[in-house]
This record gives sequence, C-alpha cells and structure tokens, in this order.
Amino acid sequence: MNRRAFLEAASLTALASSPLARAAAPAVKPVRLGVIGAGSRGQEDMRQFLRVPGVTISAICDIYPPRYAQVNRLAGAEIPATASYTDLLSRHDVDAVLIASPVSCHAEHVIAAARSGRPILGEKALGFTVEDNQKIVDEVLRAKILFQIGHEYRYAPWVKEAVRRICRGDIGKPTHVEACWNRNGDWRRAVPSPDPGQKLEHLINWRLYRETSGGLGTELGSHHIDLANWIFGEQPESVLGTHSICIYHDGRTVGDNVQSVFQYSGGRRLTFSSLTDNAKSGNQLWVYGTEGSVQITIEDATFFYEKKRSNQPTADKPISKTIVERGVVTGASYSTAGEMPYRGPGERVETGPAGDPTLDSIRSFVEAVRGEHGIDADVHVGFRSGVACSVAHDAVFSGNRTPIPKYRDSASLA
Repeated sequence: MNRRAFLEAASLTALASSPLARAAAPAVKPVRLGVIGAGSRGQEDMRQFLRVPGVTISAICDIYPPRYAQVNRLAGAEIPATASYTDLLSRHDVDAVLIASPVSCHAEHVIAAARSGRPILGEKALGFTVEDNQKIVDEVLRAKILFQIGHEYRYAPWVKEAVRRICRGDIGKPTHVEACWNRNGDWRRAVPSPDPGQKLEHLINWRLYRETSGGLGTELGSHHIDLANWIFGEQPESVLGTHSICIYHDGRTVGDNVQSVFQYSGGRRLTFSSLTDNAKSGNQLWVYGTEGSVQITIEDATFFYEKKRSNQPTADKPISKTIVERGVVTGASYSTAGEMPYRGPGERVETGPAGDPTLDSIRSFVEAVRGEHGIDADVHVGFRSGVACSVAHDAVFSGNRTPIPKYRDSASLA
C-alpha cells in the first residue's frame, strides 16, 4: 500500500469511529436473549450472538452452577442465572430463546418456550426420540412462532452455492453422498472430583451415554444427514447401522465409532462414518453424480467432473476389448488402468471469505426475529434430520434396517 492509500484508509477509519458517524448509523431493533443450556455449545452460540449488533443476554438457565461465572466472563457482565427454565421463561425482558441443552431435554424445553410465544433457536438435533420430534413440530406449528434449527451449514455461503449448483444439474443426477466426521480424542470432558454416584460425570459427559445422547451419529452426523436431505430433496426412508467401543473402554455406552447407511428413494444413499481415534479425513462430505462430484468441507467446496465419454458403442469403439498379457487373454474389466483417484485441483466454489457458519446462522435468526425475512432451516428441516438421527441411534444397537417415519400431520392443526 502506498502512502496516499494508507492516509486515505486511515482517514476513513477515523471517520467511521467518530461520534458523528456513530450517531448517523442506523438504529437496530434490540433483541434480548434468554438461554436454556449454557454448556460448551451454548457458550459458543452466545459468543456469536454477542457479535450481532443490538443483541444482549438477559438471563441464562443451567442446572450446573459453575456455568454462571463462565457466562459472566464471556459476556463481560453479571448475567442473571437460574436453574429453572420456567423462571427464565416468566421474565419480561426476554425477546427470543436459545435452547442448547442436551438433546434428551430438547422436547421439554422447546415445547415450554414455544408456549411462551417467543422465537426459538434450537440446537440440533431437534428431538431425542421419534415422538419428541413429532411433539416439537406439533407445538411449534400450533404456537405459530419462529423456530430455527441449529444446522448452521445451511447458512454457509460455499455450501449454499454448492447445493444450488448440484440442484441445477452441474454434476448430473446426484445418487450418493459419502460423509465422515473423524477426530482423534476420547470425546469426553473433565469432571471435578470427588463425584459421588457419578452425578457430575453423567451431567457433563451426557454425550457418552445412551440414555441422554444420540452418539456420534446424532451429535456430528446430523449435519451431514441434513445436507443429504437438502441435496436429495427428501428425508431418508430407512437406515442400517453399526457401532462399537473400540478404543475408549471408559464406561461410555455409545460407540466411539459409528457407521450408518441411509436409504433414499430411487436407490440413492448416504453413508456416514465417524471415528474418535483418527482425524485424517476430518469433517467432509462428497456428493457423487452421474457427471461429476463435489467435496464439501467446513471451509470450502470443490467440483470435479467425470471424463467425457459416450455411452453408445460405435463401429470403431467396441463395447469391450480384450487384454493379452503373457499369453493370457482376459476381459477389459480385469484391468484397473485409469482407476487411480483424481489428484487435480478441481473447480473451487468462490464465495469470498469463508466466515463462520454459526455466526451466519445466528445473524440470520436475529434478522428473522426483527422481521427482515423468514427462516431457512425451519422446524420441518429439523424434523427430517432429527427423526433420522433418532432412528439411526437405535438402529446401530439393533443392527437391523429400520424404517424412518415421516411427520404425521396433527388433526388438531387442521
């Protein structure tokens, strides 16, 4: 940057920060947030909410008191705290509610918040059981409130553009999605000692126990299920899965690895795998179509295209050929030539800086609360992924292919 450009930039910065500029800035409608569930994910959501102009935190609810001081440090202020969500919902200074409690509590908390008439941002998955998912949708529709599910990748620019191009037909007909989210760590959190009866263990490490957690397939795979639903335009019809405890024999009752296959109409498939002992592949999703493929990660998306070839045999292009080597004649299917993975750069989706999908989704929610637009990842989106997670969680224990029910319209809503 030359001296003139530097001085111009400095002048603009000074002008933007001047009292006159601040006075001229358009006012935003305040949004006062109440939070149910102030653990690690709840605190990350709050951090992002506080980056949106006009948002403040009015109160939090959590049954683990050490969270209160953590939130105060995060907010830089003394935030009223309670262990009772009914007390929080009775406050008159709460405009919208964030629900980031354990998934097994979602139905209780979402239904209560919906009955209070406030907009809700609910962390995924929508509900813990099939019936929980059904009840949440029923209540949200009955209350006619704004509800957004925490599938933040629906708001990531590179994901939205990739899905738009897939639906446009850029890779032909999408038929398969292969997804993984792998880490290298035991997935547990530190627990204060002593801990009589392991009460704190089950409170803090609820993700490790079947009675409170959907396991890796829900906590991580729900994002990939939602993306496959988006791409295929429907929820899966059934699921077959498996899991095991391979490395971390520490008392947990959900697997430290999981593999699931979700069946969609027309023979289409989503396969999802998650490991906790090897992070090589990280978090990514591949969409395979008849004319190309797309790799989607948490930072970017890249398109790859199949080599052009005709499906029609011609006189100078026989249907098959033979290979002769050392006097042995074999069919062409025996040869693996040309089957190495493509190692070229592909065509990266350009949408500007990656940004933070959580912030993007939260900003969009606040705008919806202010009446600027509607909700993209609504309660129906949440149901289609949430119910698949609920069924898949049981399917990995049974090992059976299990049907996934669709939403049943409630007669009371007619």
